[in-house]
Amino acid sequence: MSLFEHKLSDIHLLLHKKELTVSDLVEESYKRISEVEDQVQAFLTLDEERARSTAKKLDEKLGTDESKGLLFGMPIGVKDNIVTKNLRTTAASKILGNFDPIYDATVVQKLHNAETITIGKLNMDEFAMGSSTENSGFVKTKNPWNLDTVPGGSSGGSAASVAAGEVPFSLGSDTGGSIRQPASFCGVVGLKPTYGRVSRFGLIAFASSLDQIGPITRNVEDNAYLLQAISGLDPMDSTSANVAVPNFAEALTGDVKGLKIAVPKEYLGEGINEEVRQSVLDALKILEKLGASWEEVSLPHSKYALPTYYILSSSEASANLARFDGIRYGYRTPNANNLLELYKKTREEGFGEEVKRRIMLGTFALSSGYYDAHYKKAQRARTLIKKDFDDVFEKYDVIIGPTSPTPAFKLGEKTSDPLTMYANDLLTIPVNLAGVPAISIPCGFDNGLPLGLQIIGKHYDESTIYRVAHAFEQATDFHKQRPQL
Repeated sequence: MSLFEHKLSDIHLLLHKKELTVSDLVEESYKRISEVEDQVQAFLTLDEERARSTAKKLDEKLGTDESKGLLFGMPIGVKDNIVTKNLRTTAASKILGNFDPIYDATVVQKLHNAETITIGKLNMDEFAMGSSTENSGFVKTKNPWNLDTVPGGSSGGSAASVAAGEVPFSLGSDTGGSIRQPASFCGVVGLKPTYGRVSRFGLIAFASSLDQIGPITRNVEDNAYLLQAISGLDPMDSTSANVAVPNFAEALTGDVKGLKIAVPKEYLGEGINEEVRQSVLDALKILEKLGASWEEVSLPHSKYALPTYYILSSSEASANLARFDGIRYGYRTPNANNLLELYKKTREEGFGEEVKRRIMLGTFALSSGYYDAHYKKAQRARTLIKKDFDDVFEKYDVIIGPTSPTPAFKLGEKTSDPLTMYANDLLTIPVNLAGVPAISIPCGFDNGLPLGLQIIGKHYDESTIYRVAHAFEQATDFHKQRPQL
């Protein structure tokens, strides 16, 4: 049995009793990586020498007051768009193929303060643009449950590494479902926090008004501990909120009596796989038995979420990615004869097809003559989508539905049809547009592939989400299933 089959609190107890060392945990991680990484391909960069050296130093602290933190000595994987000092950070793009940051992202610094150990950087869709991790500039990550299927995206490496047992937990980022959808496809737990709950300082921006960093873990309890460690106000990020960080673990009572659940009819309608729909209805029955009640509601403007999201996110991406010009850092073309050629060829050679597509779409939406017709209209639609959530949350505690309309699809199945690929985020995108928190937890299987249940909460009410997710998890054993690699 792998050490990482245990909950974080159990591993911590073994460390505290000195029945286990931090070096044992690090070696367990690299041993598993050596066994399965050639099949899964979740990592882009490993940090073995520094990880082992840090583990030895932490072993000397075992049993002292310095080792009391729950995350002490725990190995972790970090998505490759979160900058790490002196550890290559590429956002899975060739344009950043030689970028070694000189500082840590705030979340990475917080994890260092908690004495975790970074095992390496995880693969993703280039600049987080994609739903399958097939848009990486380097490798295609596979789903540990079926190596012929995608792990989801853009945090595919983050979810696959946890599902495959390479690390006990990881960090991902979520712009339109990029934590929750891969968590669903890989049968793990992934949370997108409220916008502003977690600092974005050091996150390579895709769409600044939507991006959030969040935890991917094997169970709800570990997820709550990890979110606790990375949350809080950050003076380096003007969008981080000055909101108190509760003890999320205290919400894990297993009690959901009297809780009111809203189920949007749009989330169980056309385009939703029958097995997915049934797994959500079965989950609702379990929550009913535990004392919660549910009613069908409507989020009428959610049908506009996809076009709204792709106009807004692409517009922000077109502005954010203008900084990659071959002048200051990253790739620079060797084939330029003048400054204009330098800009053009660097970006042409450095960016992948999906990134170019979104830059073009965003530049068009922001251009003179089209701004009012597209960008401004999308901002208005976003306001209506957020209002739908506000209205429902006046009467209900959480909203529940599927995370993804289908289980994981085959590698290469949707790469030639961007619109079909975009539709895969149909159920996760509204959450980012509204800025509310949401979690995906395992709730069933379809032909051996995991299915995810999405639980959406009010702004800064991750505690209630965790309460519901934990109660469901305790009443089922979906989270205990493991892929056979």
